[in-house]
Amino acid sequence: MKEALEIGKLLRASITGCVVGCAVTQLEAPQFGGMVRIPLEAGYQVFGLIYDIHIDDDGLVRQLVTAREPVSREIIADNRLNRNVPVEISVLFSGYEHDGRIFHLLPPRPPLTLDTIYPCSPTDITRFTQAGRFGYFRHVLRAQDLPTGELLAAHLKQAGQANQALGNPAWINQATQELIVLLRDDYPTLMSVLGAIAEIKE
Repeated sequence: MKEALEIGKLLRASITGCVVGCAVTQLEAPQFGGMVRIPLEAGYQVFGLIYDIHIDDDGLVRQLVTAREPVSREIIADNRLNRNVPVEISVLFSGYEHDGRIFHLLPPRPPLTLDTIYPCSPTDITRFTQAGRFGYFRHVLRAQDLPTGELLAAHLKQAGQANQALGNPAWINQATQELIVLLRDDYPTLMSVLGAIAEIKE
């Protein structure tokens, strides 16, 4: 079976997440809050959520932005398309699949460098989000220094659209109710999450 268009390849990983490197020309596929997957050997596949996209500068870019003359479109295009502009995508692991069964647990081991990462299709998203009772939310809620409300809202928007397209329009309301239960003792975070979710429902 031919794989979908790849986003990039693994630079480094831990048991809770990874950083992926990609070219600017591949930057159309990933999006903040998007669900991704990393196929591994022995029937394993790791799932995660994109929580950051980081574009570094380099010596030439620093020179261009400080130049007094306007930078031409040709130079900008050449810098983006022909040079290796470093782009890093940070992923928070949300679960894994083994032999066709999905678990909302951290993977048994992290992926290895140069493993390939792919965006999840609507079918992948629906299979993952409908497995279990939203157990993967705890990975997002316990992560430190993340824009938790916006990340969950972006994920719920993508996953809600996927579930609706595949015959489960009630999923997003069920997910919201689960978040209310999980955050009932953390009012500030709950308000942040619900405020962000309200934006995608308007």
